[in-house]
Amino acid sequence: MPLMTARAREGWPDVVKGVCIILVVMWHVVVKHSSDLPWEDAGGVPEMWTVVSAQLLPLRMPLFFVVSGMFAASAVLAPTRARVSIRALRLALLYLLWVVIQTFALAAAGPDFDTARATDAWSLLLQLTISPTNLWYLLALALYLIVGRVTRGIPTAVLLPLGFLVSAVAAAGMLPDSGNLWQVVQNVVFFLAGLRLPELVRRFAARASWAIAAGLGALYVASLVVVVSLLGARQWFGVWTLLSALAVVAGISACALIDRWEPLAAPLRWIGRRTLPIYVIHMIPLALLDRMLRGVEPWVYRGPVLAVIEPLLITALVIAASLGAHALLRRMRAEALFDPLLLGRFSGRAPRL
Repeated sequence: MPLMTARAREGWPDVVKGVCIILVVMWHVVVKHSSDLPWEDAGGVPEMWTVVSAQLLPLRMPLFFVVSGMFAASAVLAPTRARVSIRALRLALLYLLWVVIQTFALAAAGPDFDTARATDAWSLLLQLTISPTNLWYLLALALYLIVGRVTRGIPTAVLLPLGFLVSAVAAAGMLPDSGNLWQVVQNVVFFLAGLRLPELVRRFAARASWAIAAGLGALYVASLVVVVSLLGARQWFGVWTLLSALAVVAGISACALIDRWEPLAAPLRWIGRRTLPIYVIHMIPLALLDRMLRGVEPWVYRGPVLAVIEPLLITALVIAASLGAHALLRRMRAEALFDPLLLGRFSGRAPRL
């Protein structure tokens, strides 16, 4: 979402964003659609999709926020606060706008679709403030920009440990259960890490190797098995934040390697440069597809083969539909839906997610 400077136009961050947005959409496809279909004779395939997707929770958004922090550094640490103020305002308005749009769109497109939505003015007010919806990334990034600006005078060696403590508190379930508020709090340390240590992240990505990526990936899987599955330590203080940090370095290493293989890197970079419309729109076509497929005879959902490929197909369809809707809205001169400040006196390009 942060605007990328010419100096910082490496390919691997766009690969990261492409991978992360695909995983975000797939997570919603699995937990809000595929896992609830009337599968028969599919064995444990639907459950497998849920388990595998859940294991990527420490990776998706923390990795996204590290890259976001890297590209926000020039604005947050600039001598004047104008740039960061405009960015934060733009993101906050995007969140407000799309929560309202999604509330009405989902009521029409998928009234029985399993996702949080406001049903009255009070619940809408809560979702716009202290009980964020699935669009919480926008609100979080607006807040993180302000936090990054306010704390710019604090040494990195002090700020990041403080951020770790805040993240560990949220991950341990010590905050009130209010929508996605815990995720907003939990991920601040990863944004601050990208904000304060961008060159360190870039050097690590540049030195990525298959041995490093494989080792980090194996360590991450082993940690999940031992710490989460065997010990049940998911909410032990600091454990989830450390697992997320391990997932982030593994993810950066893997994406840096993918970036060196053009046949796969090119489409991921292309998607990674268009993540904002995918993020804000995707829940609506997913609700429509869910409603359509639930009207089909149950026999369609039998068998393990379809159970394996169905989440992949729906994810691809949802992303394509989101990008198609974005293109149509732009042709209709509705760019303000993706940059509300175009309606006012502010100028500048729309943010990149």
